Parts: sequence; structure tokens; C-alpha cells
Amino acid sequence: MPHSARDLLDGIQAELAPHDNDNRMVPLIALGRAPRGVFAAIAAEEQRITSSDWRSFHAMAARADEPHVRAFLDGLPPGEQQALAMLDALVTAAGPDQGMELPRAGCQAYPGYVAWLALNAEPSCAAAGIYTNVAAFGRYCGAVADGMRTHYEFDDPACAFFDFFAADTPVIEQRAFAAIQAGLDTERLNPNDAHLYARLFQNYELMFWNTLADEFPG
Repeated sequence: MPHSARDLLDGIQAELAPHDNDNRMVPLIALGRAPRGVFAAIAAEEQRITSSDWRSFHAMAARADEPHVRAFLDGLPPGEQQALAMLDALVTAAGPDQGMELPRAGCQAYPGYVAWLALNAEPSCAAAGIYTNVAAFGRYCGAVADGMRTHYEFDDPACAFFDFFAADTPVIEQRAFAAIQAGLDTERLNPNDAHLYARLFQNYELMFWNTLADEFPG
């Protein structure tokens, strides 16, 4: 059993690493090979996801009675709210001629899973899964923002959502490590569950992007 948050997270990352490059959409955007219409789809899907995750993180935090775990989870909803506001510029830049975007099950499975965690998971275990995925999502967002500027001529406001999640967040990292360590120290965090939640996060994250890759092939 790992004794530190770092040991646990290193073990999780080692398990997930073989699938780090299974995302088929982000490389298309990074190379400028994805059709421009994908950005309207991303914006519409992310509007639904951030709204749902905002509620789920509040519910998750309300169930957390350990101070460090609650501090980490309480810090997540404000970021979701801020990110949601940033999507308006992308919606406008992607073009109103894209029409009404209907939700895709493959994209909305992700927030459904987060909602499940909010109701069922030990909060410190959920924190481990969330933090692992935040790091992966940040890497994807950095590549998307670069591709948007280089190949699609999007301006800074249109890229702001992706810039936000790609930015280094030392406070979030510190809170995450404290939350995970508290879970280990109190023996509330089951490492097997933490690995499972992180693996499912990766699966649902990849499902989001690869659903779009199937619809918008390069």
C-alpha cells in the first residue's frame, strides 16, 4: 500500500501512461487537420459538461468531512464557473452558422461519471481520480490552444477556455496532494479504488475526444 500521495499518483500515472496517446482528435487539431466545425461541437459539449461538473463538485464537497479533502473539492466549482463563461467567446468565434448542437452520448458520458462519483465515491478517492485527469486534460488543452492559434486563426478570447485549463495551478496541486495524503493517513482512501476511478476518468476523457474524431475525421 502506498504511504504517500506522490507514490500513489506515480503508480496511477504508470498504469495510465500506455494510453496517453490514444486521443485521436487532439493531434488532428494540433496539426490543423481537423475541420473547423469541430470547435462548435467542442464548445457545445463543454458548456453542458462544465455546468454539470459544477453541480457534481458541490455535491462531492458537501459529502467530504475531512478538511483537506473538502478544501480541494471546494476549490473546483469556481473554476468550472469561470471556464463556462469563457466558452461564450468560442461559441461566437466558431460561428453561429453551425446551428444547434445536440449532445453526443460519447461526450456526455464523462459528466455522467463525475455525477456518479459525487453520489457514490469516497471523496478522497475521487480527488485522486479528478487530479489525475486534470493533468491529462491540461496537456490536451495546451495542444488544442496552440493548434487553434497556429492553424485556425482563433484569437485569445476564443482560446481562453483551453488556456485556462492548460495553465499551471500550483494551488490546486497542493490541495490535491493534501487531500490524497489525508485519505491515506485516515485509511479512507482505498488505493485500488483510486486506480479504478483514475482509469475510468481516462476512458471517459478519451471517449469524449474520440467521439468527436469519429464525427469529424481529419
